Amino acid sequence: MSSIDLLLDPIPIPRMVKVEQTFTRPKVDDVEVELAHKMNLRQVTSGITPGMKIAVAVGSRGVSQLPLMVKTIIRLIKDAGGEPFILPCMGSHGGATAEGQRDMLIGMGIEEAYVGAPIRATMETVVVGTSVNGLPANIDKYAYEADGIVIINRIKPHVAFRGPFESGLMKMVTIGLGKQKGADICHELGFGKMAENIPAIGRVTIEKTNILFAVGVLENAYHEVCQVDVLMKEEIETHEPALQEKAKELAPRLYFDQLDVLIIDEIGKDISGTGFDTNMVGRYHTPYASGGPSITKMAVLDITDKSHGNGNGLGILDFTTKRAYDKFVFEMTYPNSLTSTVPMSVKIPMVLKNDRQAIQAAIKTCNILDKTQVRMARIKNTVAVAEIQVSENLLREVEKCEYMNAVSDPNHWVFDEDGNLL
Repeated sequence: MSSIDLLLDPIPIPRMVKVEQTFTRPKVDDVEVELAHKMNLRQVTSGITPGMKIAVAVGSRGVSQLPLMVKTIIRLIKDAGGEPFILPCMGSHGGATAEGQRDMLIGMGIEEAYVGAPIRATMETVVVGTSVNGLPANIDKYAYEADGIVIINRIKPHVAFRGPFESGLMKMVTIGLGKQKGADICHELGFGKMAENIPAIGRVTIEKTNILFAVGVLENAYHEVCQVDVLMKEEIETHEPALQEKAKELAPRLYFDQLDVLIIDEIGKDISGTGFDTNMVGRYHTPYASGGPSITKMAVLDITDKSHGNGNGLGILDFTTKRAYDKFVFEMTYPNSLTSTVPMSVKIPMVLKNDRQAIQAAIKTCNILDKTQVRMARIKNTVAVAEIQVSENLLREVEKCEYMNAVSDPNHWVFDEDGNLL
């Protein structure tokens, strides 16, 4: 046995209980019908004439029913006589390469055979103007050459700063359409300036380019589409702040103010820009965001396949597994961090050989004397917390909370012969 085995093997792992968390659950029953209705109501395709080349800008997030919404937009553009194409709109993601960004879209189901339009990817940009604070506004070359641009994105709280425009449409205009160059400029002075830079640059891009309209999507805490808004380009700045506030009200959460240990099964760029929602777990990589529970130690067990090796977020956590480490690709991860100027999020945490040891290491180092009384929870990821697992000693708190309900008896986790959870 190694010295690590000798230190960790005696650490007890408590029995765990499955718990349902409930949240407010508004929902759009038929997303395709709702989006088509809103687009027709606003007559957003009325200015499209036969032969117009329309860029539909799509980001890297795993938005619920995104392929269907993109397909609907494409169909209505074609009905108006336009010739649409898909544009990766994701700043420096995908390793900051055209091929990487194209692959990310395909991995999310944005394929020509399904949505009905080809993907055109480039990292070349055109500067269309300068913001009031002296920053150039970059835009994707294909978008600049198109006759019209359409943007679709989920609106939600950002993981690293606070402001009226966080993750949403204005950010897509500034950073997504700006590709790596635009993202680099916006992040250059750090996240402390992001609340100022995003709208400052975005205003220039909106004014100087041919954006036709934008589709803003809100999700409920169950990762379901609960609102679809179609905005003209001049409405982005006036309408998005209210949608941002509503998104914060709808966001999922953990109903515990303090935990000793949190186990996260997976992180990934398809889940959040930082791999996981920092707001939910109260662990941040900048001083410009705060809130959430107090959690002493966190371990992540894996990186999603859809993240294509981007391990952004690992550095914010304490422990990971050899399995996750082996998926970590520097070329896919580091460009994102170099662009955002925050290296902390891509540092390598302590790497353990399997799930069992990553969990035991988190328990051992959580600074409680009686390890059998560890306050521990486990989640699949930060967009799937309708069902979680908690240690047996948290049952009394679960029973007192009207938004939680235990749905299993306490059980020990089962590991395979390699020490990984079954």
